Amino acid sequence: MSVTTVPSVTTALTTPKTVIPAPASEQHARDDDNAWARLIEAVQESGQYPTRSEAERVTRIVLSALGGHVIGDERVDLARVLPEEAARVVASQIPVTRRLTAAEFVDSVAARIEGATPATARWDVSSVLSVLPPLVGDDLVTRVLAQLPAGYALLFGRADLSPAS
Repeated sequence: MSVTTVPSVTTALTTPKTVIPAPASEQHARDDDNAWARLIEAVQESGQYPTRSEAERVTRIVLSALGGHVIGDERVDLARVLPEEAARVVASQIPVTRRLTAAEFVDSVAARIEGATPATARWDVSSVLSVLPPLVGDDLVTRVLAQLPAGYALLFGRADLSPAS
């Protein structure tokens, strides 16, 4: 928490006596920076990425791909609970005109990552999406999954319990 100090009223040469908390908006920005760092750390651990920068690159790619597929209230709510940087990545995407199956979604991520295969892209997608439920809440993840075609639940680290057709 940052603080602002105010000199004593009796003389400006005395030590500061009053501590005033920084404005809430300034504190929120610092907390959000920490939330982004925690998200990247979680992805790095989940995906066993050797560097933070690799985990951050994968996180941005996967969240940008997801951002085009989540619409309406779920998109707004997702952006509201994600760290600010992650929210920007999600919210800046233009909604897709055609929903991709989970396999097509993974393939679209593979196309954005140099040298990726469908297997490595599936790893990347799952490494990012599986850390979201504890961060954004199971209820919101359930609502997001309701918008997406069958198969995405596995990418979020959930069993796909949709009825067989």
